Order: sequence, then C-alpha cells, then structure tokens
Amino acid sequence: MSFFSALLNNKVYSFEQAYPGSKDASTQLMRSAIKDWFGLYFDNEVTDLEDPCQRLPYTIVSKLSRTCFAEYEAVPGSEDEFTKVVLGALERVRKKAMQLALIGGEAWLKPVPGPDGFTFTVMRRDMVTLLGRGPGGEITALGSAEVTQQEGRFYTLLERRSLDEAGRLVIENKLFRSFDGQSLGTQVPLSTLPRYAGLEPQGVVGNVGGLGIVSLRIPLENCIDGSADAVSVYAAAAGLIHNINRNERQLSREFENGESRVFASADLITKKKNGVRMLPPGLFVGLDDDPDSTGVTIFSPALRQDSFLARKREYLRNVESLIGLKRGILGEVEAAQRTATEVTSSQGEYSLTIQDLQQMWEDALRDSLVLCGKLGKIYKVAGAHDLDKEKAVAVDWGNGVLYDKEKEWAEIMQMVSDGMLKPELALAWKYGEPCETEEDLQKVREKYMPTLDAMLQ
Repeated sequence: MSFFSALLNNKVYSFEQAYPGSKDASTQLMRSAIKDWFGLYFDNEVTDLEDPCQRLPYTIVSKLSRTCFAEYEAVPGSEDEFTKVVLGALERVRKKAMQLALIGGEAWLKPVPGPDGFTFTVMRRDMVTLLGRGPGGEITALGSAEVTQQEGRFYTLLERRSLDEAGRLVIENKLFRSFDGQSLGTQVPLSTLPRYAGLEPQGVVGNVGGLGIVSLRIPLENCIDGSADAVSVYAAAAGLIHNINRNERQLSREFENGESRVFASADLITKKKNGVRMLPPGLFVGLDDDPDSTGVTIFSPALRQDSFLARKREYLRNVESLIGLKRGILGEVEAAQRTATEVTSSQGEYSLTIQDLQQMWEDALRDSLVLCGKLGKIYKVAGAHDLDKEKAVAVDWGNGVLYDKEKEWAEIMQMVSDGMLKPELALAWKYGEPCETEEDLQKVREKYMPTLDAMLQ
C-alpha cells in the first residue's frame, strides 16, 4: 500500500481528491508488496505469529550498502566549484538514498536549488504515487508527500510532477493542515510554513529531460506482478523472511512452554483472602518416593531447539541464494556444506550484486550532475553551467569484492617495464585521468612524471 493509502484511507481527503483526475498507476498487488517491504524493515513488534527480532531486512540493506561504499570516492573531473558543490550535496545523502532504494526498490534524488548551490531530498517509494508511465515504462507523472509537524499540527505538502505536451516539467504544490495526523485536513496557503513560502501553486519549469528528479532503481525484474515497477532487493525473499520471523516466534514459545512446572490437583491448592492461590505450608515435607501417591506431577519436557535452529539455517541459506549474497553472510553454515565450489560461486554472485548496485549509484550520480547543470541555469544558481555526464566526475570503487586493484597495478607496471605500455597510460589508469588524446597524455606527464632535470637536483 502506498503512503497515500495508508495515510488517507477512509479520511476526508485523498490525493485523488486533492488532484482530480490523478490515479495510482501501480496495481493493488504491488501496493501491498511495497507496504510489506517497509513493514519488514521497520517492524520490531512481536506478535502471536511473528517475532522480527532477527531484523533480516535491516541486516541485508546495511551489509549491501556498506559494501558498496567501502572504498568509494568521487572527485570532480576538473577544478570546477559548481561541480564540487553538487558533489558535496550528493555526498550527504548517498547512504540514505542507497538504503531507501534497497528497501523500496526505487528512490529518487530531488535537487532543490538555492542561491549558493543545491541540496537534495530523498523521496522514498512508500511516499510516492506513480501517476503515469510512457510506452517504454518511463515515469511521466508522479505525486509525492512531505509531512512536517509543528506546534502539535501536521502539515502535508502534496506535489505533483508531470510533463505537458511540449515535454516541459510542470510542478503543482498544495499544502494541507491536520490536527490529528490521520488525514490531510484542510488546504492552507503555502506561505503558512516559512519553508514553503517560496513555492508557487503551479509552475512550468522548462524542458529538463524528465521530471526534474533522478531515479535509483534496483536492477531486478519485477517478481511481484511483472509490471514496470521496481522491486525491493529482498522482494523475492520476503516470504522466507516471514517464515524466519514465525520460526523465531515458535522457538521463543518452545522455551516458554519448556519451563519446568509442578502440576498439583485442585484439592491441594488453597486460596488466600485476596483470592491468590497457594500451596499449603509444609506440603513438600516428607513426600513419598512415588510421585503418583502425592497428587503432584512434575512437568519438564525436552526442548526441540535443534530442529528450529536447523530450519532457520536452511531459511537463511535460501535467502542468501535468492538475493545473491555470499554464503554465510547472514548466518554461519556448517563447514561441511561450505565446499570450495559453493564458496567461489557465492562470492562471484555477491560480487555481481555489488557491482550492479554500484553502477546504479554511479549512473544516478552522473545524471544528477547533468540535471543540476540544467536546473541551475534556469534558477540562476551561482556558477551553474552544463556538465558533461562522463567527464564531470571520476568515480573510484576501490578493489571491490573480488577485484584486486593492487594486483592489476602490478601487472600494468610489468607491461610498462617490458615496453608494452606507455607510462602515461599506466598513470592515467591509476589516477583516473583522461588519456584519449595527446593533450590528455601531456597533462599526465606534466602532473605526474618528473623531468630528468628535476630528478637530478
């Protein structure tokens, strides 16, 4: 279920009422799946059926996100102050954006222009309603919500982004105020909150090549309803995660029910004046050896934790396989099961998973720079200019999961020593410098290669 369904269901106003003609383009099956993904991630309440104390979605998202950015570095392709400012703004939200994309399948980077540069807001999937798609599956309209609490009141900004017939971005804004936070309430002027005072109810931004936001979309095919909607990184394993939560609840109940108890017949139990039942004093003095003659039965069943733990290990292994994680990353498995072939195979799959996610962020990073260049010129941001998608930034992901950069550098140096490769090309590779033209190579020589005179000094 989308944010709007959860927030506004059976209330006075809905997004469709606020913007007549709007309709959620996602299926009910997809909306239910989105609600489930975020519920699995944020839920920590123990019920009669499930105990989410394992917090597997959190573990999965945390490990993938940290691994992706373990050795990440993004530097401007030139000494351009505008590019540095945009990269700095992206740096502040990259971890949050990656994690929200992993949870909901898709998240969006929304650049907000200011006099001195840009800041970024991360739009999470359960706070967005997709309102239209093009023939290629591209999003042509969407609605989003932003909730602010102030002085005991709830303010909800509803924003709709769409494209007009000329392909220009059209942004509409409406602000609502509620006293209970359970409904939109009534519409109020945008100037009611200082942070929205500069917004217009409707404005045409111009042709920026889309909706003025950048998508981080998990590179997985939809396994929920086959639609163009993105899916969570653990979408295929959601059922298994529920099973693990149920197994955990059953294991807890096994220990609760396995506590030793003494059962006594009702005639042996007396009541105090306050109604509390108690055994008569001295009841256990001089008991016979035969418990059958005492009217008391001792209950101390054997615990079956090994069966529950074995089932949980199997569930965890299946989750790792479905998501493409390295064997044992969620839970240790027996050494006998970790054959060399299995370990190598799982490491390879894990490496590919990480590389796909890194490529997702790098594409979003470059698209954000290009978009900010366009928006910056429209909103007259200081120093704004068009940026080249490929040359504006150099991204280094380090060694990665299986890739050994130091080993490759040693191999490259051997080629230089054997006269098979120019030193300039080796240095350009190591430091991420352009090397396509003679001018590029000359810059590498001047920057990294000392002259003979300098070496003799």
